[in-house]
Amino acid sequence: MSDLKDHKQLGQELELFFTTEIAPGAPFWLPRGMVIFKELEKYIRELTDAAGYLETSTPIMVKSKLFKESGHWDKFGEHNMYNLDLTEEEDKETVMYSLKPMNCPESTILYRFRPRSYRELPLRLSEIGRLHRREKSGEVNGLLRVRQLTMDDAHIYAREDQIFDEVSNILDMMINFYKSFGFEYEFRLATRPETRAGSDENWDKAEKELANAINKKGLKAGDKMGDGAFYGPKIDVHIKDSQGREWQLATVQLDFHQPEAFKLEYIDEKGEKQRPVMIHRAIFGSFERFIAILTEHFQGAFPTWLSPVQVMIIPISEKHLEYAQNVLEQLKGSNLRVEVDSRSESMQSKIRDAQMQKVPYMLVVGDREASENTVAVRQRSEQKQEVLKIEEFISQINKTIESKSQL
Repeated sequence: MSDLKDHKQLGQELELFFTTEIAPGAPFWLPRGMVIFKELEKYIRELTDAAGYLETSTPIMVKSKLFKESGHWDKFGEHNMYNLDLTEEEDKETVMYSLKPMNCPESTILYRFRPRSYRELPLRLSEIGRLHRREKSGEVNGLLRVRQLTMDDAHIYAREDQIFDEVSNILDMMINFYKSFGFEYEFRLATRPETRAGSDENWDKAEKELANAINKKGLKAGDKMGDGAFYGPKIDVHIKDSQGREWQLATVQLDFHQPEAFKLEYIDEKGEKQRPVMIHRAIFGSFERFIAILTEHFQGAFPTWLSPVQVMIIPISEKHLEYAQNVLEQLKGSNLRVEVDSRSESMQSKIRDAQMQKVPYMLVVGDREASENTVAVRQRSEQKQEVLKIEEFISQINKTIESKSQL
């Protein structure tokens, strides 16, 4: 275990991300790190699009009164939010604004954009939103605890008789997502905290609904007594990484409070006004924290579909550079992330450096490969090489990428 590196060290060595005192708690993403970030964005969008979510975007800064209406101000307020007083030019009135620490209050504004019918429900609104939380300087830690974070949020507005199906679908999405990374996972039911919003009647109902979803799906779930959100209970997903460490990431939360606080309504089949229920859902937890955990879980050796550089082409000598460039163009034509190591170093030195950079595939090319239109394929975890036609290699690596294999 002593030779394991943390995500901050790996982030610097692999040129993924770094933090600096110029912006405490807010990472700088380097080009290779942004590849991972964007691939995760692409993956979550694929999942949400397939599940019928509609993507939205809301402002980073809004008037603080929104969080007072939602109840978040009493919970977070001046100590955990970034607030500033701005003078409105029209009437010279000073108004307090806040950088949003969560997306849910603004999601209710989207819902209230126009009258809603029961036919629209469930309405699934997703948002990849940038948030700011005023974490104490001593608690900030690389990407694990940040002041600026990116959430893969979603808020579902549903009728009460739709709660089970929606929660069930979210749990399925979570299971499939974490399996794709090879994580072990467990569910935990977090119940009402001592300080909370809303009536006991609604808390009873919400806790019963989540417990019912867990039981009907035949899932085992531990208890997190008193660890619910201030507005409702939740089901958290805890995962174990390759080092046996436990992390809490995904969550699904049931909320009767905010629809009441914001007077959200829909018109039912009888033409009468009804109150929807709000379901909060995040799969990653936050991009930053998830990438930190992934980086340590894989020790920088990301699966091929996530790797910033998927293929390194290694010409044996300078005279093979032209063929290496030809291979590069063919692979780029198949949308692979590929580079050529054109340095005047030995082949063994180039292979070693590619392994140090955790590149999944190395393609060695020399006289034989140039004459036969082939490549000598070497995986980062293996010593042996396999000679393949270029099109055969492209087919092989594309299958690995499409399946989101752990290779």
